[in-house]
Amino acid sequence: MSRRRTSALIISCALLGLVLVGCGATPTQRATGEVVDDSAITSHVTSALSDDPRTKANDIEVQTRSGTVQLNGFVDSTDSKARAAELARNVRGVRKVDNNLLVRVTKSTMGETIDDSVTTTTVKAALIGDPITKARQISVETLHGVVQLSGFVDSEAERAQATVVAKGIAGVHEVRNDLTVKQNH
Repeated sequence: MSRRRTSALIISCALLGLVLVGCGATPTQRATGEVVDDSAITSHVTSALSDDPRTKANDIEVQTRSGTVQLNGFVDSTDSKARAAELARNVRGVRKVDNNLLVRVTKSTMGETIDDSVTTTTVKAALIGDPITKARQISVETLHGVVQLSGFVDSEAERAQATVVAKGIAGVHEVRNDLTVKQNH
């Protein structure tokens, strides 16, 4: 093999190695394939919930990270909550289901719905204004003054701070912190 050809082969192998390393996951970032897989899992779980007459998919938020599915929001019964978890577990690629669904105690009146919407918006705004919390990673839902925080955050400090921020909002009676700290892979 000529010297020129050997040099070209070495350079090609080095570039291939750099490309492969660039596609891998780091402790704080996920590889492209993981993100695509999680998006596909979220889509399949959402579809399964939508196709099922016993669950109200529009009231259920689905988030996925590294095969762990979070079900967040409010449902009308414990049967709906259990059924949603069952449907999620049956989706290919799901490793774990965190069923954070809360069962509604009673139907809301129009005034309570508006109050809950204002509370949700105020909590979201406070999370955006807080230097520790990354509001784009935190979902907020409110029912009868009970605020549910869900999603995946970077640290236990961020998780705890989100609770502090939400509890500081007028109209919040209780905070249900269902945030999960991301695991480094």
